[in-house]
Amino acid sequence: MSSAQKLLGALVLAALLVAVGAGGAWKVQDWRYGKQLAEQAQLHQDDLATISSAAATQQRAEQDKRLALERRLATADQSHHQELTNAQKDQARLRDRLATADLRLSVLVDAADTASGCTVPATAATGGLVHGAPRARLDPAHAQRIVAITDDGDQGLIALQACQAYVSAISMKQAN
Repeated sequence: MSSAQKLLGALVLAALLVAVGAGGAWKVQDWRYGKQLAEQAQLHQDDLATISSAAATQQRAEQDKRLALERRLATADQSHHQELTNAQKDQARLRDRLATADLRLSVLVDAADTASGCTVPATAATGGLVHGAPRARLDPAHAQRIVAITDDGDQGLIALQACQAYVSAISMKQAN
């Protein structure tokens, strides 16, 4: 072998060694980059787990608040329903008493008003149970209508109280 061939062989061998060394350095750099990516992926997973845990905790708290509100509203609804039922029973009893003439409704009469044309005596008749200001007895049909009107009014007031309690409970929930 000539010296030129030896020189060429040495150069090829040196180029090969440089290429192998560069390939090894590339693999080391690639390994480091992969390690950094893995660390970043792990940090991202940890962040997602923390966010998910916080969201689940907040959702449980909101659900607990909603359930507590539903229980309060159910209790208030039951209470208002009971009030309405009691008012309806009282009105039915009153209507029954008026229908059987067990009870008569009367109104105060202004004895000084001569223009009304009502000639009700200013004093109670002997043997009567009426004491005090003069009164006139209402016709039973009119009394029934008055009781029906007051019944509707009572039901309206009870419904209004239920609505106010509901709005109050809802606005209290939104304030929290």
